Amino acid sequence: SLYLMFGMWSGMVGVGYSMLIRLNLMHPGNLLLKSDSIYNVIVTTHALVMIFFAVMPLLIGAFGNWLVPLFLSAMDLVFPRINNFSFWILPSALYLLLLSGYVEKGVGAGWTIYPPLSSYAYHSSPAMDLAILSLHLAGSGSLMGAINFLTSNKNLPVDKMKGERSVLYVWS
Repeated sequence: SLYLMFGMWSGMVGVGYSMLIRLNLMHPGNLLLKSDSIYNVIVTTHALVMIFFAVMPLLIGAFGNWLVPLFLSAMDLVFPRINNFSFWILPSALYLLLLSGYVEKGVGAGWTIYPPLSSYAYHSSPAMDLAILSLHLAGSGSLMGAINFLTSNKNLPVDKMKGERSVLYVWS
């Protein structure tokens, strides 16, 4: 599945960022990275890549597209084109997130992107806008996938598997 390959590749990108974090922490005094803000950008990008582009596509996208039709005794989900589009949003969203690290000083607001660190006073560069746009794109892809799963659960099962008789994974 494309979700599986994309999630694995994004996981490798996240591991690369993790190695940079560990190399920097191995030698105190910022010998590897010359600035504290670059370290914050790497930590933020690592967390966002691992959560939104590795774990979620693997657990929801790959296993959902594989197991939900199997549990519903169907060949595919109800809307395969929406399913395809929800996947192809992810590479462009990942590209925007990785690009945001190279715009001006990057996004060093932490993985939660809470204000005040994400506000205009601390991050006035377009890097924050790119990162938030990236997360919105990834979220819209997840939303399309969720709508597809729910619609498939409602419309595809045979009579003996409708409603409360279906597997709990399909409902979750």
